[in-house]
Formats: sequence, C-alpha cells, structure tokens
Amino acid sequence: QVQLVESGGGLVQPGGSLRLSCAASGTIFRIGAMGWYRQAPGKQRELVAAITRGDSTNYADSVKGRFTISRDNAKNTVYLQMNSLKPEDTAVYYCNAEVRTGYYSVYAPHWGQGTQVTVSS
Repeated sequence: QVQLVESGGGLVQPGGSLRLSCAASGTIFRIGAMGWYRQAPGKQRELVAAITRGDSTNYADSVKGRFTISRDNAKNTVYLQMNSLKPEDTAVYYCNAEVRTGYYSVYAPHWGQGTQVTVSS
C-alpha cells in the first residue's frame, strides 16, 4: 500500500503565498514523476505542475512564473511553492505520484486526499 499525504493548504489573501507538501509512504521501491493537480467547484481536475525524477518540470500556463514545483527524493516528498496567488487559484489541490512497489512492478498512479486552497480577501 502507498499513501500520499498533503499538507499546507489554507486561506490566503490575494497576492499571498502558500507552500504545499506531499509525502509518500508505504511499500515504495521507486517513485517516478510527481505532480500537483487542482479541481475547482464545477470544473474538471487539471494539471498544475509536474516534475520527473530527474527534476524536469512542466507547468500549466496559468501558473507559470508564480508556482514552483520541487521534490526531495530522499524524503519521497514533492512541494509546490505558490506565490502571487489569485482568487482563481482557489481549488482542492491533489498530489499525484507514479510509484513502483517492487523491483518487478510497473509504475502505477497514486493520489493524495486533497488539500483546500482558498484565495480570498
């Protein structure tokens, strides 16, 4: 079993910052790509940012220049630094990780439970 636990969400004023963390635990042989997704009320879940094991990154156009994704492979943790937050960033943010649970296993996607980010004055 693999668990992803997010933390760091909350209420912040427009222009403020938050840092999300997601720690993976359980039966882990290797973690591949990790990412953050978000889902606002009435909208589909969308990719916010992703990072490979080799630290190549990809961002949604709406967050480029404001958000930074990073990871610590030794801690099986991925981070999302969010600056210059806007009301339209309000959503539930979900962590995703591609995980191998053994030497002979393939990568399989795992999701966290989500953390609420609300940007409002």
